[in-house]
Amino acid sequence: MAALIAENFRFLSLFFKSKDVMIFNGLVALGTVCSQEVFSVVAFHCPCSPERNYLYGLAAIGVPALALFVIGVILNNHTWNFVAECRRRGAKNCTTPAVFLLCGSIMGRALVAPITWSVISLLRGEAYVCALSEFIKPESLENFPPNHGAETMARFPCVDVPVEVRSFKEEVIRRLKYESQLLGWMLIGTVSVTVFLSKCLQRCCSPLGYHQEQYWSQYRSIENQLFHRTAEVHAKILAAANVEEFFGFVALDKDDKELVKEFPVEKMQSSPQWNEITGLYLYRENKGMPLYSRLHKWAKGLMGKDSYMESKEMALLAE
Repeated sequence: MAALIAENFRFLSLFFKSKDVMIFNGLVALGTVCSQEVFSVVAFHCPCSPERNYLYGLAAIGVPALALFVIGVILNNHTWNFVAECRRRGAKNCTTPAVFLLCGSIMGRALVAPITWSVISLLRGEAYVCALSEFIKPESLENFPPNHGAETMARFPCVDVPVEVRSFKEEVIRRLKYESQLLGWMLIGTVSVTVFLSKCLQRCCSPLGYHQEQYWSQYRSIENQLFHRTAEVHAKILAAANVEEFFGFVALDKDDKELVKEFPVEKMQSSPQWNEITGLYLYRENKGMPLYSRLHKWAKGLMGKDSYMESKEMALLAE
């Protein structure tokens, strides 16, 4: 029984590791939904004034979405690998399709949060009702009292609606929420179809088979984890050695002492070595053997020998 439970946990662990991008996007979307709910309750207050309503409603939808998009681009490691590649090498090893694919990857991840924000805003309808209430034509409402224009219509999202038109409030809000939610569902459908077609295009254009592509994805994830874990230990040991050199001793806890004893730092990596393993990576093969990362290529001693390798640019990824 214990072995069966352990096997099931192992399977779930492998499943979630293989779906790390999907899970990350799901968590981003969930966090965005929670933020939207808090914003609607705490910060959203329609000004109930012509012109101001429109600007405020659009800002409530667009500005947070734009901010989330910029944050998504900033937090994406691919962005800074691309910038580093352009600064050091001028992206001379990347053709236009390859650069387009990388930018698409960056944009795709960065758009998860802003699209979620926009969809939730439209489905809730509050910002849309606030923005467009003043544009409802009074003559489109049956038996609507005369001498009421945009100023009156702009007050419908608020509590203090004039008494003589208060009975029309529910109809106006229902009409605008219908339009808002229709746009929200259309946006969901458009995004779903776009994602599906993008995935199909990616699979059709990839030079790798499904299993090799999955292996490459697992390799990159594991290499990245091991690299950062090892870099942290290396930095800690090097820092301890330098502090000890300065003070004559270093205050380490038991675990750190064991690390220093077990992994003595004998060398430091030069700047050219760091530069060689940093930046964009174009999938390459050397005599039919795949090279899965810049670090893999460096470890094989093949840096600077691109003329002897095959490049398959449709599999462009940043390490």
